[in-house]
Amino acid sequence: MSILQQICKPANRPIVATFLGDSGMGKTSLAATFPNPVFLRAEDGLQAIPEASRPDALPVIGTADEVFLQIKALIEEDHSYKTLVIDSVTALERLFIQSVIDSDPKKPRSINQALGGYGAGLGAVASMHQRVRKGCGILNDKGMHIVFIAHAETETIELPDSDPYTRYNLRLGKKSVAPYVDDSDIVGFIKLQTFTTGDGERKKAISNGDRILVAYAAASCVSKNRFGIKSDLPVILGVNPLSGIVPSL
Repeated sequence: MSILQQICKPANRPIVATFLGDSGMGKTSLAATFPNPVFLRAEDGLQAIPEASRPDALPVIGTADEVFLQIKALIEEDHSYKTLVIDSVTALERLFIQSVIDSDPKKPRSINQALGGYGAGLGAVASMHQRVRKGCGILNDKGMHIVFIAHAETETIELPDSDPYTRYNLRLGKKSVAPYVDDSDIVGFIKLQTFTTGDGERKKAISNGDRILVAYAAASCVSKNRFGIKSDLPVILGVNPLSGIVPSL
């Protein structure tokens, strides 16, 4: 069969999603609404979910090597899980940084001095994130949804054709962000729905506790999707906001 004879319409596949937000925004609870999930935990955030509805989880990891061993087990061993949730890639960053520092025989004091400096240490950390993304890509090809959870931080964007502004991004080294943004089907920012009261310099932001998911391109945060989402989605406890929008969910 020739290459051109293999042309066809790609079928729907499980999604790769990244959710970021401040602490306490419900990132873990949202991830738990995906089909039959199992959590790979670099931090233990499942205590926020009631025990009766708490999803299964692998043992909390303490080293970088354990990350790859757990992903390898999911790839090679039989199981019925439909979603892998990594909670969180921000915590993975800390493990990877420590791993790179510990591997340097010169015993550097920081990641900036590791492997001779000049960004080599941070580059090694980014390569470990790429390795995580590659392993998760294999699981995605095998039929699993992949959900990455990340904590958020603000950064200043300086563009040549506009004034500087601030936006939310993943709390990761600059080189480590791409695997979880560029190669994801959805990048969603979870935030409180806020309202402004007052006038002049006495304005005050208030909220009733409702949360929304921003999953479309926005200047205020790193976000995107491949499913035509153009407006905020309500985040309701126990309900997947992407259900009915993403064909594979």
